[in-house]
Amino acid sequence: MIFITLIAMVVLIVLGMPVAFALGLTSVIYFILEGVDLAMVAQSLVRGVDSFTLLAVPFFLLLGELMNSGGITNKIIDVARVFVGHLKGGLAQINIFASTIFAGLSGSATADTVALGSVLIPAMEKEGYDKKFSAAITAASSIVGPIIPPSITLIIFGIVTQQPIGPLLIAGIIPGILVSVSLMIYTYILAGKREYPKYERATFKQAKSAISSGFLALLLPIIIVAGIVSGIFTPTEAAAIAVLYGLVITFFYYKNVNVRSLFVILKKTSFDSVNVLFTLAAATIFAWVVTISGISQVLADFLLGISTNPYIILSIMVIFLLIIGLFMLPSEGIIVFAPILTPIVMQIGIDPIHFGVLMVLTLTIGGATPPVGILLYIVADIAKLRYTTLVREMLPMYIPLIVAAFITAFFPSLSLIFVDLFMD
Repeated sequence: MIFITLIAMVVLIVLGMPVAFALGLTSVIYFILEGVDLAMVAQSLVRGVDSFTLLAVPFFLLLGELMNSGGITNKIIDVARVFVGHLKGGLAQINIFASTIFAGLSGSATADTVALGSVLIPAMEKEGYDKKFSAAITAASSIVGPIIPPSITLIIFGIVTQQPIGPLLIAGIIPGILVSVSLMIYTYILAGKREYPKYERATFKQAKSAISSGFLALLLPIIIVAGIVSGIFTPTEAAAIAVLYGLVITFFYYKNVNVRSLFVILKKTSFDSVNVLFTLAAATIFAWVVTISGISQVLADFLLGISTNPYIILSIMVIFLLIIGLFMLPSEGIIVFAPILTPIVMQIGIDPIHFGVLMVLTLTIGGATPPVGILLYIVADIAKLRYTTLVREMLPMYIPLIVAAFITAFFPSLSLIFVDLFMD
């Protein structure tokens, strides 16, 4: 019965039903068929959003919108040019490096894609880069958004699996950098073959000017990470402080946000927050179904029947999650499958913090993969490019991304080194 319920839920999501309704509907049907008191539905919905930690979600969503609307993008691009503009494929390297910095401000792949893509795709085309490559590298580099803190997707993983949020956020730093480095190596090789241009190395004066201009924005992720690591404030408090800091610098220093634009930002954040929180409430019902049905143990017995080697189990899960990412958004995949898979990896001795980062990474690759591939649709629209043309250009880029996912899977110390160093 539970497998039928699970398949029905995935089918409903693939067909376009909102995740919250698919989770709730299939869970209620399971309750009815199993004779469970439906009062549990109402109780689970309330319990799903009755959490202080959940306040971090709307705060970080608001922070991302502030950074996206506050004129921060060009500052980040200028800083990226100082560090990597002189490498082969200069502007493409800037695109990747800027995505890494922007990830520390927004925590969102879509915000990263929209903000940087609208500026860099036309600029790359003007400098002689193929339009299809410009769009593809923008989508691929945006994958780092939900991995480096502040990551809304990692926060969702922590909530649905009851894992500590602080260590999860810190654990995403090195895997996120690994994704960016893998794409930079790919771009360096390709730029040599296609003879893409590069910039002259920045002078000390240019570097000083760019860093000074963007310093206050660059300070934001440092405040978040340092505050959590030092124990000065919790991730939720870090989100609130970051929003206050973002409001001050965008209102009074960069002066690109005013009262009218703030109202628009708050309105959009409100709708996005309600969508996430309602989905999480519905996920609580589904998590209860997973618990009483024992599906995690059934899957654990099946996987352990194949092999007891943790690396083989992780490889199977990486492949499974890459496939799931083809059809579901990362947050949807986390909400549906994290409660099922996390107990399994814990049973075979895999750290749930490490698995959380790996799960977010593999599912986020799906954000740049057809048929769902929301990042591809965004950049295709920005570049005025046919979707199929963009997908063909993306195909070789999946190699460094998947390699990064397997390296993260097989070397847990990459995820846990900062956690062990600062959070214990």
